[in-house]
Amino acid sequence: MPLNMDGPLSDLAAWTAGDRCSIARALSVVGTRSTMLILREAFYGTTRFDDFSRRVGITDASSAARLKELVDVGIFVKQPYRPDKGRTRYEYVLTKMGEDLLPVVLGLMQWGDEYLQDDDGPLNVVDPEGNSVHVRITDHNGTEVPMNELRVRIA
Repeated sequence: MPLNMDGPLSDLAAWTAGDRCSIARALSVVGTRSTMLILREAFYGTTRFDDFSRRVGITDASSAARLKELVDVGIFVKQPYRPDKGRTRYEYVLTKMGEDLLPVVLGLMQWGDEYLQDDDGPLNVVDPEGNSVHVRITDHNGTEVPMNELRVRIA
């Protein structure tokens, strides 16, 4: 069952989201496989360039391009460090903007576990007591809202 489209949105033929679509804008920033895997690694604690390239399985050139884009848009910040008093290098640390992508990444993980794995998936994200956490659609009170009750309105 689709979302409920309110008012002028109910006639899908009469309007288009166009270039103001937030989903299209977000995908222009994080919509590649390598970008999502770089984000996955950042949430797992990876910060160094070589580690991103190795763990994601992409070339240094691809890693450099993706990380530069993510720094430019504000998802990562580059912070200098000097290993063993050697030359200055940089690590990539998530900003608040980047941290706010966690539900997106966990939602993809949850969906992949549910529909693409033979078992429950290789990893389990838990709270401090060891209880599995889940991404859900909730209202301001934290009550889960089923898709057929959601409404889309013009802001």
